[in-house]
Amino acid sequence: MNIMKTQTKTTHMETGSIPKLLAQLAIPAVVAQVINLLYNIVDRIYIGHIPGIGAAALTGVGLFTPILMLLNAFAMLVGSGGAPRAAIAMGKKDNDLAEKILGNCFTLLVGLAVVLTIVFYVSAPTLLRLFGASDATLTYATDYARIYILGSFFVLIVLGMNTFITTQGFAKISMMTTIIGAVINIILDPIFIFALGMGVKGAALATVLSQAVGAIWILRFLSGKKTILHLRKENFRLQRDVILPCLALGISTFVMLSTESILSISFTSSLSRYGGDLAVGAMTIITSVSQLATLPLQGICQGGQPIMSYNFGAGNKERVKKAFFTQFKVCTIFTSCFWLIMLLFPKLFAGIFSNNTDLITYTAWALRIYMAGIFSLGFQVACQQSFMALGQAKVSLLLACLRKLILLIPLIFILPLFIQDKVFAVFLAEPISDIVAATITTITFMSRFNGILNKGSKMKTVE
Repeated sequence: MNIMKTQTKTTHMETGSIPKLLAQLAIPAVVAQVINLLYNIVDRIYIGHIPGIGAAALTGVGLFTPILMLLNAFAMLVGSGGAPRAAIAMGKKDNDLAEKILGNCFTLLVGLAVVLTIVFYVSAPTLLRLFGASDATLTYATDYARIYILGSFFVLIVLGMNTFITTQGFAKISMMTTIIGAVINIILDPIFIFALGMGVKGAALATVLSQAVGAIWILRFLSGKKTILHLRKENFRLQRDVILPCLALGISTFVMLSTESILSISFTSSLSRYGGDLAVGAMTIITSVSQLATLPLQGICQGGQPIMSYNFGAGNKERVKKAFFTQFKVCTIFTSCFWLIMLLFPKLFAGIFSNNTDLITYTAWALRIYMAGIFSLGFQVACQQSFMALGQAKVSLLLACLRKLILLIPLIFILPLFIQDKVFAVFLAEPISDIVAATITTITFMSRFNGILNKGSKMKTVE
């Protein structure tokens, strides 16, 4: 039965309609990413509406973002590196290697969870001060951070292992992971925050419990009968030749997400200096709104990645090309539509997170500036993630550094030196870096694409 199922999945990957396959894999992944976003958005919506303290509490929770990004970064270091490697192995009909990759990645995630929990729990108050927490916001930031950090194990398992479900073609199962967690979070948030009077602590606890249920769901599936790749004890021992190639591939995603942490610190410190708590609060909302663009993009590429990786491993060049260009079109159409909506209706989105009139007005103004280049993100992410799907770790890492480390973070500090409106200058750094990085990434990918495919085809022939 399992052999027949594996053969069916294989046949679909090798001969099925590319647009149909992308839709089947990407739509559940996009839904999953959007629903996953609800974990933090719902928390922030409820926190922003706590009577009397909403604006301060929302700002405080926003200061936890750099730590949250780092936790996500370590999870995806393993997940985004391991899943394409597993898919390439499956394309080469080597499911034993794919299962070794799965087991090794699980062990590494468990080890990382233990270390990160200890480090971040102890250092949370100090780090939050460094991130720009004021006396008015530090208490809320610390209360939320410490409870969330205690649930780091569940966060890493959900983010890191769910990618292995998607890469096997079980996109609907992967989607259910986030749906179950998000529904539980939405139910528990008002109970813990308002009914039990726990405030920001309640929001964090609701998120941890919902992630715990998601983690149990994933581990039960990967240990059950329906999965193609199984978690097996004999694969839990870390092997250098198995885990190091995964880490080499996942490092670009790690850099992308960890630089989000540095980026968040750069934004909050600059905005705190030039615009105070109001500007920092606006950035908290903008971060959540921007994820409405970035996370669906990741979902689209999660759908395209197994198709490209599998067919690259199988030596099917034309199917890899078709999968990429289909993914590229979908990503660019999505970001272009999102860009228009942001420019036309910024106040609508700002009002979701707060009933504070000053904060809504300020955020709407800032959103128009910050989102001015968001249309180009479709080009950037489609090409960046395709490098990942084709096993091009070094190029992917370089391009990951380009947008954030080389362009955006320096511009946050440089532009205010030359523009009179300092807060405007800080927000302007985002669209400039988006457009420049997207242009360079797209040109780089298009110039190297055929060469990568030809090299992969030759390797397949030799094998």
